[in-house]
Amino acid sequence: MPSPFPGMNPYLEQDDAWQDFHDSFVPAMRDALIPAVSPDFIVKIQEHLYIHEPASHERWIMGRGDVSVARHPEGSAAIEPAGTTLTSPSRVVVPVLEETETYLEILDRHNRELITVIELLSPTNKRRGPDRAQYLNKRAQLIRKVNLVEIDLLRGGPRLPMNDPPPCDYYVLISQAEDRPEAHFWPIKLRDPLPVIPIPIREPRPIAMLDLQNVLHTVYDRAGYKNYIYDGAPTPPLDETDAEWAAAILKGA
Repeated sequence: MPSPFPGMNPYLEQDDAWQDFHDSFVPAMRDALIPAVSPDFIVKIQEHLYIHEPASHERWIMGRGDVSVARHPEGSAAIEPAGTTLTSPSRVVVPVLEETETYLEILDRHNRELITVIELLSPTNKRRGPDRAQYLNKRAQLIRKVNLVEIDLLRGGPRLPMNDPPPCDYYVLISQAEDRPEAHFWPIKLRDPLPVIPIPIREPRPIAMLDLQNVLHTVYDRAGYKNYIYDGAPTPPLDETDAEWAAAILKGA
């Protein structure tokens, strides 16, 4: 059963659903693209790793020694029986691996050259801080070398840097090497269907078409989101007019 909304489902933007949706949407895009790019290109899922150093008030001890090293009568150290823990001379704080974010790479099948990167943004990429800075640094490097497709299906959080984008709730940005510094931009409103977008590759198939709305409906159905996302509310909240519109859609569904 497809999502009842004509475009992005705003209930997927809440914390209880977003990460699962993100991690389901990326491989579903891969599955949709493979028939369009084969056999000359391959599509792989890759991961960003975000490692966070905890603030001092958030740090905790990663275990402690409970058993001391016993002295052997002849003066040599004896190791306690299996199952006990040696006391270390000091303790350290291990940085917490907080988040991973998946994305897609399209590569030339013959030489594995990277052709296009497809990113579905998450709060990790958008909220201000070191994770956003890390993503923006990678974005700048990609734009110099390969095609970049950036998909933002989150109303919350500040937009990533670009000059004078049209007003919208969501967007797709496609930056191709031959068009830079300009990029193609699809502004999407809450009530708009998600577009069919051209994914740039190169000859012998210069583009592959990706139907984002169909991908969303596929993921919505496979993941059973209808069974729980409507227990919560869109994040950020919808304004009064859009909230009434969304409630009418759900009542009709």
